[in-house]
Amino acid sequence: MDTLSYKTISANKATVDKQWLLVDAEGETLGRLASKVAQLLRGKYKPSFTPHVDCGDNVVIINAEKINLTGKKWDSKTYVRHTGYPGGQRFTTAKEMLAKDPARIVEKSIKGMLPKNKLGAELFRNLKVYAGSAHNQEAQKPTAINLNDFK
Repeated sequence: MDTLSYKTISANKATVDKQWLLVDAEGETLGRLASKVAQLLRGKYKPSFTPHVDCGDNVVIINAEKINLTGKKWDSKTYVRHTGYPGGQRFTTAKEMLAKDPARIVEKSIKGMLPKNKLGAELFRNLKVYAGSAHNQEAQKPTAINLNDFK
């Protein structure tokens, strides 16, 4: 048997097939949406997945203000940031963040599920999140997908 036919094929920037996908976040649970979108951004559902290459798709998320959180997380979930000064730790609840910038809740949850390196930063640039149903990516003709079809 010819053993040369069993070579592992690694994808690179030239051979990657990137698509534009449109995800509607209305009525979706935050963590479940974020984990599925992180897999789409990473490209893990593709047969040509290569761990060290950006082989995922570009994802546009609309209706971020209509996201769901289960239980009492709207009041109890806190986001922590630091100003850089002594005593500068600041806390924000999910309800306050939704009122200020609804897209940031979705962005933070997805970013936390991506790799913490240069590849993760590059993958995060492939994500566009919009609070309403209007978005600026009509020229790319994104394909609307249902996240319940992905495992």
